[in-house]
Amino acid sequence: MEQEHLKKLIAEKLGEAVQSMEEMKNNDLMIVLDSKRLVTSMGTLKNDPALGFSTLMNQLGVDYGDRFAVIYNLYSSVLRKKITVKVHLDREQPEIASLERAFPGISWFERETYDLLGIRFSGHSNMKRLLLPDDWEGYPLRKDYVYPSSYNGIDTSRKDMLDDADSEDTARV
Repeated sequence: MEQEHLKKLIAEKLGEAVQSMEEMKNNDLMIVLDSKRLVTSMGTLKNDPALGFSTLMNQLGVDYGDRFAVIYNLYSSVLRKKITVKVHLDREQPEIASLERAFPGISWFERETYDLLGIRFSGHSNMKRLLLPDDWEGYPLRKDYVYPSSYNGIDTSRKDMLDDADSEDTARV
């Protein structure tokens, strides 16, 4: 299927939920969706027989500084195509509906995104930290995150690896 035909088909199926579409450098299609229409749009992408994007390959979050985005990589065995779906979220209240019902394997991805960026997934069955301790403060992948100097009495400060390097080692870097 040609990219222009796929764009037209997705625009027809998702309508006003699509905010923009563009071809990425790797020839995959990037679709930016209205965050309020994510669940129904992803349901259409997955369940519509003409589309069949039933495989969730990945989900991740991004901090752009002024806003967040959640990105989903989907694959259609029907079309033999990959697409990237992106939704933008408000920085002050980063929350989006969970896609756990449609894609059960997304549970771990959503928890990781919550743990490291603080993006909440409403309706998630187990929205709690995945990698960090429950009492960890903040979200380490946020651009404004300040690393603590200690955690539970353990020094967490990092030393610059080049501080101890002799001049010969430094010359090789």
